[in-house]
Amino acid sequence: MTKLLTALPLMMAVSGCATTATAEAEPPVRGEGSCDAAAAASLVGQPATAALSAEVLRLTGARSLRWIQPGSAVTMDYRTDRANVELDAANRVTQIRCG
Repeated sequence: MTKLLTALPLMMAVSGCATTATAEAEPPVRGEGSCDAAAAASLVGQPATAALSAEVLRLTGARSLRWIQPGSAVTMDYRTDRANVELDAANRVTQIRCG
């Protein structure tokens, strides 16, 4: 009986870590609108500025923009109306993508 009582909290903790797969396991897509990253490809290599931010939004058609610094953590949610601008250590654009 003592073994059962000591094992019970462990079993409860482990069972809390289990998840069940469902057919709806796809990441949520938020936002309305679209983004065309290819339209802003000419901006790669430019320094990150407020003016560049406005130009990315204008060219891509995105409604929002996210700057991504090297090594920074970003959420994995996919937004059809967001432009992601990846930067290098010198704060220059290395890639522009949507999501």
